[in-house]
Amino acid sequence: MPTKSPRVCGYCGLTHLSGEQCSLVAARSKARKARFDRKRPSARQRGYTRQWERESKAFLADYPVCVRCGEPSELVDHIKAHKGNQQLFWDRTNWQPLCHHCHNSAKQSEERRKS
Repeated sequence: MPTKSPRVCGYCGLTHLSGEQCSLVAARSKARKARFDRKRPSARQRGYTRQWERESKAFLADYPVCVRCGEPSELVDHIKAHKGNQQLFWDRTNWQPLCHHCHNSAKQSEERRKS
């Protein structure tokens, strides 16, 4: 099976195998994410309250399968990002059941491309 050849890192100048991350790049990425998280409102402030937990649990009972891969669904995703719009947040037609893998990989990369 063919593999990618090692590459020279633009930050440290060392050679890394495909998929490896330089410790300098990893540290910069961790610091960037920490800066973003300090500015981001908490989950409760974004609307994910006890009522949401109750409603999403009921939704998952009705739709137990991930719409992307067919695995058991583990969380409710908003198809269109609500961005604080409470009407869109509570609109069940905007909800879809996803497994953690599909939510944290494919869905998140789609949302990053849209912004």
